[in-house]
Amino acid sequence: MMRPFLSFTLAALLASSAALAAESEALPPPDLEWSFEGPLGLYDRDAMRRGLKIYREVCASCHSIGLLRYRDLRALGYTESEVKEIAGQYEVPAGPDPAGNTVDASGNLLTRPATPADAFVAPFANANAAKAANNGKVPPDLSLIAKSRISGPDYLVALLTGYGEPPAGTELAPGASYNLYFPGHQIAMPPPLSPGQVQYEDGPEATVAQMSTDVSHFLMWAAEPKLEERKNLGLKVMGYLAVLFVLMIAVKRRVWRDVH
Repeated sequence: MMRPFLSFTLAALLASSAALAAESEALPPPDLEWSFEGPLGLYDRDAMRRGLKIYREVCASCHSIGLLRYRDLRALGYTESEVKEIAGQYEVPAGPDPAGNTVDASGNLLTRPATPADAFVAPFANANAAKAANNGKVPPDLSLIAKSRISGPDYLVALLTGYGEPPAGTELAPGASYNLYFPGHQIAMPPPLSPGQVQYEDGPEATVAQMSTDVSHFLMWAAEPKLEERKNLGLKVMGYLAVLFVLMIAVKRRVWRDVH
């Protein structure tokens, strides 16, 4: 008598679990077109520079991007003097002075303006400071965020544009926001972008969709800065192999010509 009851209970639990999983499952991001896709694809320098602006003015208040150095920005078309100017807007630990001091008379850490050789300055001194400012959560470093999922920059755009009001009856955790594309639909990060939040100098309107696309383009470059070099090398290798193939066919025919 117990077996039918147990089977029914197990089936009910599985059905309930499947229903909950379906409700919390994130939507797949739309498949977007990017200039860097395909064997001949290249990064869009204008989009990357706009994306850098979004990162510096919006994202950098919470998220680090520690694998980048300011000198890497030359790949975006900035001159050496422009890179120095950007780096000089940030302060980094100066290290000991000639007397061996690392703090001043007031106990503050000695600092100096950053140089192009320095890594991008993080918004928080350490993980504990990051947790204290973000309800116990450490915002992820964005250096490789565009490669953390198969859908890459498509997911970033979807996430940044996927905020909205939760369906009726949905109870959000304290401090959480509803997002269609985030697993579980509850994300600790509030909507970071709003229309007109930054001022573009090169024309496009600063819509949420445009800003999301630009910063995702920049973050894709940050995650894979050598992508264009790899593609260029790959084309050269394929060209070399094609020439070698033709030469080998010619040599084979010449060697075997008298045999036939």
